[in-house]
Amino acid sequence: MANKKTLIAIVGPTAVGKTAMAISLASYFNTEIISADSRQFYKEMSIGTAKPDATELAAVPHHFVNSHGITQDYSAGDFEREALLKLAELFQQHDVVVMVGGSGLFVRALCEGLDDLPKAGAEVRERLNKELALLGLGAMKEKLKAIDPIYFETADVDNPQRVIRALEVFEATGQPMSSYHKKNMEARSFDILTIGLNMDRDKLYKRINRRVDQMMEAGLLEEVRALIPFRAKPALLTVGYAELFDYLDGNSSLDQAVDKIKQNSRRYAKRQITWFKKYGNTHWFQPTETQEIIDFIKLKLAENSSD
Repeated sequence: MANKKTLIAIVGPTAVGKTAMAISLASYFNTEIISADSRQFYKEMSIGTAKPDATELAAVPHHFVNSHGITQDYSAGDFEREALLKLAELFQQHDVVVMVGGSGLFVRALCEGLDDLPKAGAEVRERLNKELALLGLGAMKEKLKAIDPIYFETADVDNPQRVIRALEVFEATGQPMSSYHKKNMEARSFDILTIGLNMDRDKLYKRINRRVDQMMEAGLLEEVRALIPFRAKPALLTVGYAELFDYLDGNSSLDQAVDKIKQNSRRYAKRQITWFKKYGNTHWFQPTETQEIIDFIKLKLAENSSD
């Protein structure tokens, strides 16, 4: 009988150490990694997305890192379709595959499935992005809250990309985004084991602040400057990029922009922890507990194979 296939999902907040853990686990189980990070797809966004470096990418085969160009719109639904095909291919050679990511919607897309969301025309998206630039995120959030309070309560509404997408769906269909969310999980042909990484909040926040300083030293401002022609793209309306565009527009000093990146990154980490604590059957560990995680996975794999 063929062994049951298992997807090991590594989740948790930004800067907690998911990349290092995914590489350790993939090396131990002699397998490959699927990235479910909504910004690491893009070749042009490296420093601000904390993408695995050349050494890390060489250590273990990674998929969905540097796979797309910034001019391509790439949704969670697109990722679900492509990642399922890639998984089917990888499971022909491996009993276990590792997925790593902090983007809750993309993790959910692969693990549970999403309804096909209608796409509005480019002119609708352009108009909404102009409104966002003119009125600010607060006004757009109020607009969303009025038309879809259910989605507003559960979504990452501090992410302009999520807010614009939900308004887009409503304008295209007259139906709120929440009406398209699947009520039941899509049956998958493989087991899913979700490992959450977390640590003391103060320690995590210090790591986030240090990482932002390292990104600036590595040339984040130059990376952002090179992306000015594409700044309306959804992937760039996010932490680490939006604040530096604001600085380049003359709306803040560089120190203020860097402080804002740190603050917004800390807030994002907090939302990620909340999302993944609510999400499915996540087993939580410290990022230092590599051996404990390996032992736990081996135990679960043995239990599943005897079912």
